[in-house]
Amino acid sequence: MTSHIPSDKRFLIFFDFDETIVDETSDDMVVQAAPGQHLPGWLKDTYQPGRYNEYMQRVLAYLAEQGVTESDIRNVMEKMPATPGMITLFQFLRTRPQTDFEVVLLSDANTFFIESWLRRAGARQLFHRIFTNPSTFNKDGRLVMRPFHSHDCQRCPDNMCKQVVVRDYVARRTQERGRPYQRVFYVGDGANDFCPALSLGPRDVAFPRRDFPMHRLITETHEAMPGEFKAVTVPWVNAEEVVNRLRKYVTE
Repeated sequence: MTSHIPSDKRFLIFFDFDETIVDETSDDMVVQAAPGQHLPGWLKDTYQPGRYNEYMQRVLAYLAEQGVTESDIRNVMEKMPATPGMITLFQFLRTRPQTDFEVVLLSDANTFFIESWLRRAGARQLFHRIFTNPSTFNKDGRLVMRPFHSHDCQRCPDNMCKQVVVRDYVARRTQERGRPYQRVFYVGDGANDFCPALSLGPRDVAFPRRDFPMHRLITETHEAMPGEFKAVTVPWVNAEEVVNRLRKYVTE
């Protein structure tokens, strides 16, 4: 539900989680909770391209069988470092007037991994919405993850196309608000962040992490199909670079 979000915000900003907010991939980090901090070869061999979500469900089942608890997994997630400058970016967003930013997290991780880290970092309240694969602990103590949705996009993994989420959210919120946002921002790093950034318009801004797959795909698209990627592109190494650019936009 989005009806509780005030309709007076000027800007909408999307964040990815893994390797964007945190400087790790949470699905890789959870392996640190496993015995010997590694997974057996037979389990790794079950991975199939495009079916990562199903593979992670098997990993989580294995961890539960090995006696890994909810607090074990939470402790691993809480230890993940933020990317350089990200806490500064969060502080900037938090201290802006209430009417500036609507903040949304969009990730192919899962609710438990993300919520664990955000709560530890004191950043949960910053996000108006979180779109990710739902996960809950069942009565046997296993973290059960479900796919976020299904879609027809050929570019994205079976369980999540972020462009579908971005398009639907922007359209729904524009209708609820009765007007569009001044600009939409997207902060990401991965190949699955390129797809939603393709839906941004010429006034919007993509913030790809420099030299990560999202940045490379944007660069390749500019070269191969000029005009296909419409958003302004601002690569970043330190998220303080994102803050510096946002400072310019909020004064418009």
